[in-house]
Amino acid sequence: MLLELDDVRVHYGQVEALKGVSVSVDEGEIVTLIGANGAGKTTTLKTISGIRPVTSGRIMFDGIDITGTAPHRLVEMGICQAPEGRGIFPGMSVLENLDMGAYARRNKDTASDLERVFELFPRLQERRTQSGGTLSGGEQQMLAIGRALMARPKVLLLDEPSMGLAPMLVAQIFSIITEINVQGTTILLVEQNATQALQRAHRAYVLEVGRVVKSSDAESLLDDEDVKAAYLGGGRRSSGGSAAPSDPTG
Repeated sequence: MLLELDDVRVHYGQVEALKGVSVSVDEGEIVTLIGANGAGKTTTLKTISGIRPVTSGRIMFDGIDITGTAPHRLVEMGICQAPEGRGIFPGMSVLENLDMGAYARRNKDTASDLERVFELFPRLQERRTQSGGTLSGGEQQMLAIGRALMARPKVLLLDEPSMGLAPMLVAQIFSIITEINVQGTTILLVEQNATQALQRAHRAYVLEVGRVVKSSDAESLLDDEDVKAAYLGGGRRSSGGSAAPSDPTG
């Protein structure tokens, strides 16, 4: 197992945001986390990245216990995130943003990595001297993913890559995510567009109010009546669960 969360609990002050979450990601997989706003999806990614401290439980990566490891060290080890909201440097050019993705690497020869990013995202090559803040929303999302790839991650964490994008761009972004995986990068995906996420993923977890309430192969969850009712716009909700209310825990 490449990445594993074992009974992880996380707090924001007195609020318990993750209530014993256990998630695993094997090498070569796309695994997705779906759930309503406030379910704990973003908090899970921030915890893996070392941004949120673990109250209890542990996180294993490539056979090593990384619980409590500093975020910059996790990037060096091979965990990199394209965050919700993209988080690009608006005053820097596309090339400068991409160079920042390789900042923690000891090997600074990035020519092949830039070539890979530009093959995945030809629009970025066209805009390479343009400042990040002048890009469209879709182009900024491409830049955020491309910057993360410049770190040569063993596992790529993607937080809401389709947020705010037009349907045509959503399809394009998900097609590229699939291609990144085919090229050998393991992906843990958080996504509100559950249909697209489940169609692309190998396995999936459903989070509700900080807990994993379902886990299975993605194809099975696409046909699950509860999942259809809560997240896919169809089916009939059983009495055994309810969609999570919105809260600030992500």
